[in-house]
Amino acid sequence: MSSTKPAQRTLSELGDLLRTRAVSPTEAVRATLDRITELNGTLNAYITVLADQAEAQAREAEREIRSGRYRGPLHGVPISVKDLFHIPGARTTCGSKILQDFVPTEVATAVQRLRSAGAVLVGKTNLHEFAFGVTNINPVFGTVRNPWDLDRIAGGSSGGSAAAVSAALCSASLGTDTGGSIRIPSALCGIVGLKPTYGRVSRHGVVPLSWSLDHVGPMTRSVKDAALMLGVIAGRDGKDPSSARAPVPDFASSLPDHLRGIRLGIPREYFFDQVDAEVLEAVRRACRLLEESGATSREVSIPRMDSIPSMYLITYAEAASYHEKNLRERPGDYGADVRGHLEFGSTLLATDYLKAQRLRNLFRRELKAVFETVDALLTPTVPVPAPRSDQSTVTIGNVEEDVRSALLRFTRPFNLAGVPALSVPCGWTRSGLPI
Repeated sequence: MSSTKPAQRTLSELGDLLRTRAVSPTEAVRATLDRITELNGTLNAYITVLADQAEAQAREAEREIRSGRYRGPLHGVPISVKDLFHIPGARTTCGSKILQDFVPTEVATAVQRLRSAGAVLVGKTNLHEFAFGVTNINPVFGTVRNPWDLDRIAGGSSGGSAAAVSAALCSASLGTDTGGSIRIPSALCGIVGLKPTYGRVSRHGVVPLSWSLDHVGPMTRSVKDAALMLGVIAGRDGKDPSSARAPVPDFASSLPDHLRGIRLGIPREYFFDQVDAEVLEAVRRACRLLEESGATSREVSIPRMDSIPSMYLITYAEAASYHEKNLRERPGDYGADVRGHLEFGSTLLATDYLKAQRLRNLFRRELKAVFETVDALLTPTVPVPAPRSDQSTVTIGNVEEDVRSALLRFTRPFNLAGVPALSVPCGWTRSGLPI
């Protein structure tokens, strides 16, 4: 990532070059658009490329920086957003035939905040249809390919964003996460993915999957880049009643250069069960490196892990509610997998939903008690490297498991609890896949 080519710099590196005028916004954006032209036909990361808009925004950023009106570290930086975010004048397809021609008139708050920070929006990325899946095998817009192995999935549902960031088709991207949809593709594509605390980032102008579980967050090539992005998009928004009133600190400047005093919890149950041997080895090695940087670690017990399946009931019920009209009038326009999920959600009773919410509150309360003894939990993001696109199951040891269930297993608890969760690359398999 230390390449002198603008498109292959991290967000913070490119931001420094733009600030000092060593690189101009038009050069950075042109280099990014050239890479999109070169590679998107192979990776299928973008549904819509906003080349004309991006070049106009880049010229404006260049004029502002030259005249001393520098807006901050995102000024002139090329960024993409998952195709759930509304941008006036650009279609929001949600990866579906249902909305393939829909052009909104409003702007998503997170997108507006990126614009206000001077970021240049280069395009809208591919996703699992309506964000309801983890493979990014899309029946309308095609499968997103993993940049590290084109025969493997990029993960989902924010797979286009992950592939675009990983292959330097943008400097960073915005994704959404309902059960792992930022962290799963980030893990499979070797980038950083942050699901912030529930309510930390406004969801106004973002097509929902599940209102009480959805999160908006950054996908980047470094932790510092994620902190810079979060500092821009976080904060109270009157258009989103669920957004938090908590003040927004300078996340990037507060990043430490050591971990002295940080207490890591290593879960005794669940998170280290049924994990690929290479993944397990890499995560344990990462724990040792964190300890060498000053952190301490201890085993912790997280009760009520049996309540995690309640997340499925909540997701399916809330998604079915949102899609009720289209599911009734246009069922054949949904992909088979998503239609099946929605039809199942339509059969759930209010009593099912309320019981699931009660279990959720119990789990949240008990997880909060764990965080009174540690500052962070360390777990694998996913139990396996990226599966092949033609795989429906993965085998860990002697146990065969559905791909969807395996990839969601370790991420969904933190959506249920609404706590922040960060996926950080920590190694490679012997065949060269990210862990």
